[in-house]
Amino acid sequence: MGSIERLVKDFITELSEKKPYLFWDIKDPLSLSVKALVEIVLNRGDFDDFLKLADTIGLHRVAEIFYKQVSKERKIIALEQMHYRLVIVVP
Repeated sequence: MGSIERLVKDFITELSEKKPYLFWDIKDPLSLSVKALVEIVLNRGDFDDFLKLADTIGLHRVAEIFYKQVSKERKIIALEQMHYRLVIVVP
């Protein structure tokens, strides 16, 4: 397992222990892809979760996943919940 994968797994483990409600519908949070993790944190997490995620995988990667999702016709990330995060994510 590469270092980024280990960091992501550690982040998921820590977050799921502190805030299990973020993963209420996920049987095995450690099996989440980075894309799915970004969607969960942006939709369900708070600002501190976002900052920790950006620190873990990089702000550029979070922004890349975010922009791919919001450019689709069916948006998974709820834009109305993103008003305070958009300022940070915009490159």
